[in-house]
Amino acid sequence: MWQRYVAIGDSTSEGLDDPDGAGGYRGWADRFAYAVARAQDGGLEYANLAIRGRTTARIRAEQLQAALDLAPDLATVVAGMNDVLRPSFDAARIAEDVGAMQRALVAQGSTVLTFTLPDPVPVMPLARPLRGRIMALNAALRAVTAQTGATLLDFAAHPVASDPRLWSDDRLHANSAGHERIAAALAYTVGLPGTDDGWTRPLETPPRRRGHEVLRAEVAWTRRHLLPWVARHARGRSSGDDRVCKRPVPLPVDLGDHGV
Repeated sequence: MWQRYVAIGDSTSEGLDDPDGAGGYRGWADRFAYAVARAQDGGLEYANLAIRGRTTARIRAEQLQAALDLAPDLATVVAGMNDVLRPSFDAARIAEDVGAMQRALVAQGSTVLTFTLPDPVPVMPLARPLRGRIMALNAALRAVTAQTGATLLDFAAHPVASDPRLWSDDRLHANSAGHERIAAALAYTVGLPGTDDGWTRPLETPPRRRGHEVLRAEVAWTRRHLLPWVARHARGRSSGDDRVCKRPVPLPVDLGDHGV
């Protein structure tokens, strides 16, 4: 029975884009916390220290000690996507930071979970140049996690993780259905009662889109998401500037509230 769960990371762990109906985001970490609490009939406290836009180095520098101070016996460490998008990408350095976070939490007695990044190309065709980076990062994450005592959930090995219907309009974050699948995968990985591998099953084959529909979607995505992201980063800005984490204090998971 786990007593305290702490999530550290970036926007993925924060919960973008899974609206909670109250102006914030729920996300897979909230959903996973709820699943754990329900499986053990309550008794779980949950904190989420993740902040959007954070690189792995910043997560280690800003969130690790805070997580250790909370003394969790269950933790998730998910990072790397923001590094993949930067010119300074270095898979070995990212894995070293992730490994250091895993080791510190495992040494303190925590069950630690992490996961690989799925292939982005089916979701975002323009991301083809990033595929090699993500493959290199995933290989480094697999290697380091095998040495730390943490548990790796290998989403990259399951094609359904790259189904565009599980991703939000910005193509960088899971949508609500995607977050639900991630939480189900984590629940299955830790062996919660009543879980199965249904999260690995593909969705029904979608109808084929016509060329002009694809082109229109690409133009809309470029205007709505890509160009603002490029402009923001050209100014040295991040989506996480001036933000704080959404759940800094471990609070009991309310089994009457699916939003945690």
